[in-house]
Amino acid sequence: MERKGRFSQWLRRPRNGSDDSGTGAATAAAREELLLAAAAAGFPLAPAAHPSGYGCSCERIGCPTPGRHPVSFAWQTLATTDTEKVAKWLRGQPEANFITATGIAHDVLDVPAEAGRQALERLAAAGVEVGPVATVAPDRMLFFTATRGTPDDEDEWWPCELDCHPETMDEHPGLRWHCRGSYVLLPPSSLPGDDGRVAWLHGPERPLPDPLTLLEALTDACAQYAGQRPDHEHHAAWPIGR
Repeated sequence: MERKGRFSQWLRRPRNGSDDSGTGAATAAAREELLLAAAAAGFPLAPAAHPSGYGCSCERIGCPTPGRHPVSFAWQTLATTDTEKVAKWLRGQPEANFITATGIAHDVLDVPAEAGRQALERLAAAGVEVGPVATVAPDRMLFFTATRGTPDDEDEWWPCELDCHPETMDEHPGLRWHCRGSYVLLPPSSLPGDDGRVAWLHGPERPLPDPLTLLEALTDACAQYAGQRPDHEHHAAWPIGR
């Protein structure tokens, strides 16, 4: 209950990058608390790049996804829920974003923000409980769910097809199912641009739902979104081969 209250306090903080006290130390402490709580909730974390000037902290010339990719190619091995290790990363890399590896403890259904808002209204009207939900400003929304692929069912898990094979996006307009072998940025992450950020709409203290309980509402909303935007192009949110 105490952790839930802390998440609620974070969600009420001003979104302009300041906090109630107006001090950078308080902001850093709140960020650390939020990420440690996510790790404690079972989300495997690994450090990611962050925006730097007009580019990316990775210093790769023309980085195609500034601030959106892991620091290390070994991110799947590094991802951990060990709060002591996460705290060490946080203090050693105070500006770093963090990713959470999917397909281990959770999957993520990643949809256009407009479709996500429509789906949330439909799910609320139907009395369906959603789990953690994050916004990726300005245009995506992440629905965290229980995973459909774990080491206990090796014959049934699948790789992140919707990321690896863009042609399948025609069957699932705008939807990306991040499962084993993929990742998403975890709040609070910063993105290029004045308003670029990843933030919790519903925090990770919520139980993870079965993805199938959300899938119909999300796919219907995505199809409606795509139909309203015939020129809509399906871009990958961020590459997984990093």
